[in-house]
Amino acid sequence: MTVDTLDTRILRLLIEQPRTSVREYARILGVARGTLQARLDRMERDGVITGTGPVLSPAALGHPVLAFVHIEVTQGHLDEVGDELAAVPEIIEAFSITGGGDLLTRVAARDNAHLEDVIQRLIRLPGVVRTRTEVALRERVPHRLLPLVESVGRAAAK
Repeated sequence: MTVDTLDTRILRLLIEQPRTSVREYARILGVARGTLQARLDRMERDGVITGTGPVLSPAALGHPVLAFVHIEVTQGHLDEVGDELAAVPEIIEAFSITGGGDLLTRVAARDNAHLEDVIQRLIRLPGVVRTRTEVALRERVPHRLLPLVESVGRAAAK
């Protein structure tokens, strides 16, 4: 999928002003509403835009402890363990990885005792060999995509 400079301008607006209407985006960008809608539809279809919901804070939902749990899995059981992880509500992301472990999860917990309970639940899953946990102390760079979008836009303009 090729993202051009207009696409990056659209993405920037979506990031900076997520609650604005399509009509207003079109006015700001100086393009027809139909052009903008076609671009949005294409970027959704191509997987560039993957969601439109609000960004929520686990801390504000009563889960201020953030941890990264590395999970080592018995060979051949990665899919089964991955399916089981989806049933644990405190796991807010999980990735297959290379390096130390097979899976990396991001876990939100109410407190350290709750985190320990979640880890114990993970350890009991069939196919889990061991876990290693790292607790996040402070967020230094929040989840962001605008710098990447801007970089793609600069490359498209060349």
